[in-house]
Order: sequence, then C-alpha cells, then structure tokens
Amino acid sequence: MLFGNWYYLLGLFVPALMLAWIWMRDRFPKMGWGSDRRVSLPQDFGTAKSGRVADFFLKVFSSTAPLMLAMAIILMAEPRCFDVPQEERELTNIEFCLDLSGSMTAKFGPGNRYDAAMAAMIGFVDQRAGDAFGLTVFGTNAQHWIPLTTDASAFRCATPFLNPRSLPPGYGGGTRIGKGLRKCQEVLVTRETGDRMIILISDGQSADLGNGQEEEVGKELLNNRICVYSIHIGSGITPPEVSAITNITGGMSFSPQDVESLKGVFARIDAMEVAQMKRTYADVLDWFGPFATAGLSLLGLSLVSLMGVRYTPW
Repeated sequence: MLFGNWYYLLGLFVPALMLAWIWMRDRFPKMGWGSDRRVSLPQDFGTAKSGRVADFFLKVFSSTAPLMLAMAIILMAEPRCFDVPQEERELTNIEFCLDLSGSMTAKFGPGNRYDAAMAAMIGFVDQRAGDAFGLTVFGTNAQHWIPLTTDASAFRCATPFLNPRSLPPGYGGGTRIGKGLRKCQEVLVTRETGDRMIILISDGQSADLGNGQEEEVGKELLNNRICVYSIHIGSGITPPEVSAITNITGGMSFSPQDVESLKGVFARIDAMEVAQMKRTYADVLDWFGPFATAGLSLLGLSLVSLMGVRYTPW
C-alpha cells in the first residue's frame, strides 16, 4: 500500500496517545500521577461489584473518537494500492487494397468477384476484433475510402457504394496495383504503434508493375515494415510481379477459385498473423473504501453509545 501524502501519517501519534490514555489511565494513579476515575459510593449491607465488564465496554465506546480521528488522518494521507496487471491485445494495422476494375463484376460463386471479396473482408474484420482496419480502392487511380478504424460497421456501409457497376465512368478502368499499394503505404506509415499489413485483393495483371517496378515497390514496403498478402480472385494464378512483392515483404500469395476457398484464405491469414498479447503495467488506484467504511462503522458505534452506554461518575 502507498500513500500520496505520507507525512500526514505522523498525525497518528495523537489518536495513539488518546487510546493509551483511555485504556491505561486507571494505572496512572498507581504510578504517582494522573487521576483515578473510579468513584466509591456508600452502600448499606451490600457487596459492590467490580464492574470490570461495564468498564471494558465503556473503554471500547470511548475509543471510537480517537479511532475515527485515525481513519480521517489515513484518508488525508491518500492511501493507494496497485491494480491487478491486465493483458491487452497488441494492435495490428491492416489496410485492404481492393481492385475496383470492371472485371471485378465477373461471376464468382452466387454473385460476382466484388461481392465475394467484400463479404470475406467483413467476416475477417469481425473475427479480428481489436485490430484497426482501413480500405483503399484502386483501378486506374487509387483512393482512401475507409480510414483505419476498429468499427467493423464501416465496411458494411461501404459495400453498396463501391460496386464497380455503380462507379462513375472512367473511375475503375485499368488495374494499377503498384499505385494502390503505395496509397495504402501512405496510411500505414502514419501509425507508430502496432504491426502493419496490406491485404491486396485483385483479379488481373497490373499495368504499373514489371521492368523492376515490383522490386522497387516491395523494398519500399519492406523498409516501412509492411507485410503484403495477395489474394488473386480471378482465374489463373497470381501474377509473378505481385508474388515478387509478397515474397519481398514476407507475405504470401493466394489464388482461391471459389467462395469457400476465399473464406479459407482469410482464415489462414488470420492463423498466420496471430494477435499478440502484452501485459500492461499495474495502475495505481485510490484505496479509500476500507478506511471510509471503518470510519462510518466507528461513527455508528459512537452514536449507539450516546443512547445511554457512557461513563458517569455519580
């Protein structure tokens, strides 16, 4: 136990003296000082009782005042205690990089590629409660759509507005994965704490990778401690340029061919990127409760004593 104002505890010397006087003053006359509070009363043809039991309870009730003073002094000293250390999840900053080119409207399972990708993303966000998620969309251009947030509802609300069929003409267009990854990087480098990860979801070849551009992008991401996982949702295998970026950053490429395998990819990424737990320092908390309760109990006992249980020398 700690005290914020420990020097107030020196005042406990006063109630200690008061308690010593209450419990020992009957002995002081024998030592040659002080006074004896006992009173001799004449009594005809009777034997006086010792009154030791009554004297004990009188001392107990008389002790309530100095004990309440002691509780007040302790409360003024601000007693404190340490809280139990807790474990908290270390944040992972995950930026989705979603392709919105026209080919994302191609059939994939019961819906199209875009619908399957958004549904899998939302399920992944729900599974990793406590992490921060953002969304960057790209086609010919790239744009931040959802800032890094722990609110999964933001992704559900975005689904109807990002459908490639409802985008303005010319917005989707081609597929520039390099531009999309660099746009995600702009967001992640602003986060000083937590791991950084990009999950790229695309279905085609990139128009701005190749001729060494993929190595340049990969090294940029690696230097900024960003790991890239790629999900090629189209037919065929992941483009070699994209695979090169994932290898450089320590990630992995996947090529799911149906909705179930797409869900399995996100489950595997979740298993590979296990949330880390860290033990927090114990907080220092005010510990007034026990002493306030003791003080109120002593006050109640003192009030009971005023109902007739008190010392009278006559």
